[in-house]
Amino acid sequence: MARKRKRVAQTDIDMTPMIDVTFQLITFFMFTLNFSEAVQDQRIQLPVSQLAKPIENSDIEPLTLQLMNDGMVIYNGEPVALESLGDYLENEKSVMLAASKEPSAATVVVRADGRSKTGDVQQIIRSCQEKGFDKFVLRAEYKGQ
Repeated sequence: MARKRKRVAQTDIDMTPMIDVTFQLITFFMFTLNFSEAVQDQRIQLPVSQLAKPIENSDIEPLTLQLMNDGMVIYNGEPVALESLGDYLENEKSVMLAASKEPSAATVVVRADGRSKTGDVQQIIRSCQEKGFDKFVLRAEYKGQ
């Protein structure tokens, strides 16, 4: 007696939609994640605080100034002497005014190294206030209990 072999129907799965969705997700995350070195610099070791909290949302992108422990300020990814910071802030102010935005509406984020001098942080804030920047946020690492 001859045995009949069962035919198994082969189906091909179309992987194109799955691959498309995967690439769309990768593209989405690439655009939404912020890899800017100007915002976070590894040379800065933030102080630790239990009172640290995230920045409140603002319609203007914050101006980030990073104070290193040697007294230099990182502005737009470049080290700048603390004494010449006013010139850079004046340039930032003129750009904002050209875009019809007031400097007082911008938030200045100060990321000071935990080993830096308190007087240097005060000098940064004073320089910003002289140029019309009034809102400040001091960054720290959150350390829960």
